[in-house]
Amino acid sequence: MAARKRTFIVAGTSSGCGKTTVTLGLLSLLTQRGLRVQPCKVGPDYLDTGWHSAVTGTASLNLDRFMLPVATLNALFAERMQHADVAVIEGVMGLFDGYGISPDYCSTAGMAKQLNCPVILLVDGKAVSTSIAATVMGFQHFDPALKLAGVIVNRVNSESHYQLLKSAIERYCGVPVLGYVPRVEGVSLPERHLGLVTARESVVNSQPWADFASQLEKTLDIDQLLALSVCDALPSGAWPELPVAGSGAGLTLALADDEAFNFYYPDNISLLERAGVRIVRFSPLHDSQLPECQMIWLGGGYPELYAEKLSANHTMRAQILAAHQRGAAIYGECGGLMYLGSSLQDSHGATYPMVGAIPGHSVMGKKLTRFGYCESRALAPTLLADTGETLRGHEFHYSEFTPQIPAVMACSKTRDGAVLQAWSGGWQVGNTFASYLHIHFAQRPTLLNRWISAARRAK
Repeated sequence: MAARKRTFIVAGTSSGCGKTTVTLGLLSLLTQRGLRVQPCKVGPDYLDTGWHSAVTGTASLNLDRFMLPVATLNALFAERMQHADVAVIEGVMGLFDGYGISPDYCSTAGMAKQLNCPVILLVDGKAVSTSIAATVMGFQHFDPALKLAGVIVNRVNSESHYQLLKSAIERYCGVPVLGYVPRVEGVSLPERHLGLVTARESVVNSQPWADFASQLEKTLDIDQLLALSVCDALPSGAWPELPVAGSGAGLTLALADDEAFNFYYPDNISLLERAGVRIVRFSPLHDSQLPECQMIWLGGGYPELYAEKLSANHTMRAQILAAHQRGAAIYGECGGLMYLGSSLQDSHGATYPMVGAIPGHSVMGKKLTRFGYCESRALAPTLLADTGETLRGHEFHYSEFTPQIPAVMACSKTRDGAVLQAWSGGWQVGNTFASYLHIHFAQRPTLLNRWISAARRAK
């Protein structure tokens, strides 16, 4: 008889309550126990998933209800769970915070109900005693359909403080308290303007993190957590129409992958590989030779932090421009757009020449230029969408791109039925397309047919 699967969501009362830190500790602890752990993240975040993957050695899965239909998202999750013993899902913001005022749409609570997954609520124990029960009770009764299976208390001063909090919650809420998270020196995640520093830039397996996992083993009842997380059945779902198997056979995609460019959904890469496309990674920062290829993908990241070095790599810039000029099918996503433009001005005011495939200039600002989910409708044929087709994704950037050519996408941000913003974006030159929009290809995998066809024409 096959071993039973386990799934649970680490939810918070708000952003900044310690979800990522606690999730990383649990991922490390469960991996050390010899379990096959599948990390997941509710929402579109690249940075948290990068840390998940670094801890477990397994690609973390983004569970994004805005970009992906329910059936597709369920199918992705069930597919990953075929090779896992337990899924540890990090929530987003507070438990009921989503897109708009619906407590279910694009929220941790909505995902928990969609996947029929128990919720472990992380609450802050700092400077509180019996009132903590009122906090838990509010979350408990806001949506009785939600499976609030247990509570973990963060930032506890002492064992006696914890016992007071535990007694209050269990007496007044009837929810088991699974333990607490003590203060551990050296366990913090460094941040910068887009959020956390990427996992590849830091040392996630350093001694403080190993000590943290060992400490959690002492202060959390992991056996009870796993018992509460038994999954009776994985959610049912179905893949939408996929690119024809082998349609990308014989094509090579050069994937930018270094400190400057590393924001990619692993499922996007997997979909290209399913179509038969060969993926070769390269570094615009460090390499002097662009791989022989018919397709290039320059993802998101932090090109503004490495603008001088990217610009100084004249050989790579010239080779990417030459690939563009010969018709290679090139896609730039956010940071990739900034690199493909004519120049980039960093936060210190210094301006550096970039590739020059998309005429326009990027300037780093001091605050978010645009943040959140949005839709982009193609006004003309593009590399990924035909005229009238829509791409759903999210933008998150401090820079502003001033183009010297017309945009090819009509973009809008709609919430609770009202259009909050409308703007133009996305630029296509020859076979090169770039925009600020981060997208998940599984929303309509056949969009890859356009990219593959463009690469065939240029081959």
